[in-house]
Amino acid sequence: MKKLKVAICANEISGDEQLWIDACDDYSDYLTYEVIQLASEDWIDKIKKAEADWYLLRPGAFSERYKKLYDERVLIMEEELNLSVFPDRKSIFIYENKRYLSYWLEANNLPHPKTRVFYNKKEADLFIQTTSLPIVAKSNIGASGAGVQILKNRSELIDYTKGIFTGNRVKKRVGPNFQKKKKLSRLINLLKHPSEAKNRLKVYKTIRNDEIPGYVIFQEYIEHEFEWRVVRIGDSYFAHKKLKIGDKASGSLDKGYENPPLDLLNFVKEITDRFQFFSQAIDLFQSNNSYLINEVQCIFGQSDPYQMMVDGLVGRYRYQSGNWIFEEGNYNKNQSYNLRIEYLLHAQQRT
Repeated sequence: MKKLKVAICANEISGDEQLWIDACDDYSDYLTYEVIQLASEDWIDKIKKAEADWYLLRPGAFSERYKKLYDERVLIMEEELNLSVFPDRKSIFIYENKRYLSYWLEANNLPHPKTRVFYNKKEADLFIQTTSLPIVAKSNIGASGAGVQILKNRSELIDYTKGIFTGNRVKKRVGPNFQKKKKLSRLINLLKHPSEAKNRLKVYKTIRNDEIPGYVIFQEYIEHEFEWRVVRIGDSYFAHKKLKIGDKASGSLDKGYENPPLDLLNFVKEITDRFQFFSQAIDLFQSNNSYLINEVQCIFGQSDPYQMMVDGLVGRYRYQSGNWIFEEGNYNKNQSYNLRIEYLLHAQQRT
């Protein structure tokens, strides 16, 4: 069988592509790969010369400037050059773009906390005088809860809005998230790997230098003790609870591994089937016996070696012949990037 040829499209942060590289190395009997820096000036020449079957994407999540660059270049790759990209372009546009995600959810009538985006300060001022509190203010870019503030009184809300529209910086975490668990082990790991620490510092500098744009994003606050995270990669499904620390579940790394309700898996399957999403994590609030979509991310972190446990067993769910079937095993090796490669290899066999 002919080997699959893939090109890994790196972003502006050195080393962000390493998980794709590790996965490709693990499947070197079945594929060849090269790495292309998508932020470089000659990116189109490199993309054309690669002549790959798939272009593996890893967008950055730290600055508006580079997020826009990556999105535009992926659009050209798929729409103008007719190349196969993974994850798909729609997933890339949604990824770490809370403004766009709110439009997409609303346009497709998908249940989610009501979200308002204001570019006009007068419109924003009218809204903040009457909206219910607390309310969630979000920056457009920001993983693991960065750029998310829960505003509990009217004066905080007024100051936040004024800060955005006058160009003053609004509080945004730059540096390690000290609310995350395993702080000591993560610090020791950085001390053992100076190159990784150097990359972290570069990331923090990128976040610090990113300008906050002249618009505000406000999201309805949903009372919750946890969020469900449901992951679909290919035909594999996983789910766990993201437990709340302080006011937020995002970024806490504190998880609850409980048997997920099957109606939750049905809900996510219906959405991902509808939009053909085969590398996706969806974070959801459970409210009044229904689910509300909070985040949709085609690339996501994984602090534990697995994404789900059912009755104490690590594994995955698959939907077969109208039923959910649990399969025991470690399917999340290398932060689930190996599973993504397996999906592409199987897709190649089907064509």
